[in-house]
Amino acid sequence: MDYVERNYKILEDRMIEEMNTTLQFGRTLIDSELKAGVFNIIVKPLVKTFYDTWSNNAAKVGTLKQIKTTLDCAKQILQHGSSQELFDDLINNHFQEYIEGDQTYIHCRKKHENFDKLKEINKKLFIIQVKDAMKMMQIKQDINNYDELTKIVFKTKQDAYISLIKNIDYNDEAIKLIEKDPSILKLPTAKKIILKTIRKGFEKTKLRLIQYLDTIYN
Repeated sequence: MDYVERNYKILEDRMIEEMNTTLQFGRTLIDSELKAGVFNIIVKPLVKTFYDTWSNNAAKVGTLKQIKTTLDCAKQILQHGSSQELFDDLINNHFQEYIEGDQTYIHCRKKHENFDKLKEINKKLFIIQVKDAMKMMQIKQDINNYDELTKIVFKTKQDAYISLIKNIDYNDEAIKLIEKDPSILKLPTAKKIILKTIRKGFEKTKLRLIQYLDTIYN
């Protein structure tokens, strides 16, 4: 099943590229928010240091772990028959590994009343991501890049949009849950600016991904 390994690599490269773009944009947003807001000379360096440390270490390492867990699960299911029982077992067995790479798990209070809701949203997102990866990994046609792979899996831009929105909606649901009650966060400082940056970053990423479909289906 060489095509599975080929598609795995194409997906992995694309997901890592998206991770790096998102983290870099987050740094730009943090700088912009700090310049526009009224923050004292103590808070500004604390927020910058927190974000730099987080993005270069926890976020990058955690996201890479999530990427590998998602793609490995999809590959194992395809290689062993794609049964619903196998799918459910692998999801349940690897979800803890997946969520330990998630920043909501790392930076939220696990005893908070909304934490289980947040965890359940992440599980739904994990399931969708594994299913999408399975669809893309099983393509046998001769393709060379992510754009070609996407056009084979999703015949129209509308099909690709529907799949993308499912992922986006779960991310939005998780952010809204935290925005509604920021006490779930165990950040040391500047919760408001971090949340504002997360929301702006999400909206910008959503727009960028939707616009990217136009370049694929032109």
